[in-house]
Amino acid sequence: MASVLEDRPERAPREASQESSSTLKALSVLEALVRSPRPPTLTQLMQATGLPKPTLYRTLALFEEAGYVQREPAGRAYAVGPRLAGLGLAILANDSVATLRRAILRQLVADVGETCNLSMLRRGEVVYLDRVEADWPLRLNLPVGSTVPPHCSASGKLLLASLPAAEREALVAELPLTRFTQRTITDRALLARELERINDAGYAVDDEEYVLGVACVAVPVRLADGQAVAAVAVHAATARLPLSRAIELAPRLHEAARRLAATFE
Repeated sequence: MASVLEDRPERAPREASQESSSTLKALSVLEALVRSPRPPTLTQLMQATGLPKPTLYRTLALFEEAGYVQREPAGRAYAVGPRLAGLGLAILANDSVATLRRAILRQLVADVGETCNLSMLRRGEVVYLDRVEADWPLRLNLPVGSTVPPHCSASGKLLLASLPAAEREALVAELPLTRFTQRTITDRALLARELERINDAGYAVDDEEYVLGVACVAVPVRLADGQAVAAVAVHAATARLPLSRAIELAPRLHEAARRLAATFE
């Protein structure tokens, strides 16, 4: 009996160590997934993590069932799942930097009198990092973490235009240019010309292209090296704020964008 009791304290640390090792290996799979520039295949994840195929396959199956990972349509590659994406956005939305960004957006809304948002381009979609509503009865229900298509939103077109030419052309070629209103750009050649115009103008517009009766203007949030990491935008009902007047707010948006850029450095 004594020998059995004496063996337990030795076994417990060993089992805890094995459990910790398994947890870290599982996390290494998620880390490799989010760091990959495009959805990796099982073979690529094996190379990145050093895990054997059976172990990796079981881990991915577990994450897929939990919503942390999802299969690409063809089934050969793995992408970030909605639960993992939501976790990443929650981290962005709840840190001290997010508090500063919200303060800047609140001041911008107070200045222009309309709803403003901060967004970024992620995996071919525009994701709202933050959004501050103006005190008006007509509103769009787009909470933090919501996504909208890039081809019909001011922020999306702006961020597409800011990509390197080759990357921009490749992404535009693959985007499903769904029509949401009669003003939505669904022709790739027309969209390419619009993106060039945006680069020349320094701002982008959504002229009722996503929702009828709603117009939007967006400007880039640029780092010191010129990279556009996000977009700040104002949108409102055209009955209250016609697009021509919304464009006049671009200088104020640029001022807020410069302050927001410091939070990304």
